[in-house]
Amino acid sequence: MKKLLSILVIFGLFIFSGLKAFADDAAEAKAFFNSYVNAANTYSPSIPSFYSPNAKIIRQVVKPDGSLANAYTNTSTYMKQLKLGQATAKIRKYKNTYRNISVEKVPEGYIIRAERQPTGETYWLKTYQIVQKQPNGQWKIIEEMMQTKEQIFLKYAK
Repeated sequence: MKKLLSILVIFGLFIFSGLKAFADDAAEAKAFFNSYVNAANTYSPSIPSFYSPNAKIIRQVVKPDGSLANAYTNTSTYMKQLKLGQATAKIRKYKNTYRNISVEKVPEGYIIRAERQPTGETYWLKTYQIVQKQPNGQWKIIEEMMQTKEQIFLKYAK
């Protein structure tokens, strides 16, 4: 009986430590997302450091009829576009507000889903990021999808 009880206690400790590690990583992933939002909303030059060099970037265009089209790009191209757009965004004081933020474990890391509201708009758009903890302990965005109503992205849609 003592042996069985000892095994159960040890097993319980392993499960508890595993759940604690999961909770810690989920909290770190959310903190990383919050840091990203702050950097983006303050037009920080550190934005490229949040992304993996080979991240999958998706802009999902919401067409006027409500249908969707996906425009894909790579990290390098996205960073060039971001740099061009940041100056205008700063002048316009453009920011995004996020709500309904959720964090979920996925095979690649953690998926952070949210709704995003651009400055001056009344609508909310879906977004997600898949973030992954790197061997050096840093978090990186390895995939990002943001919905947009900007129809100019349709020329890149597949």
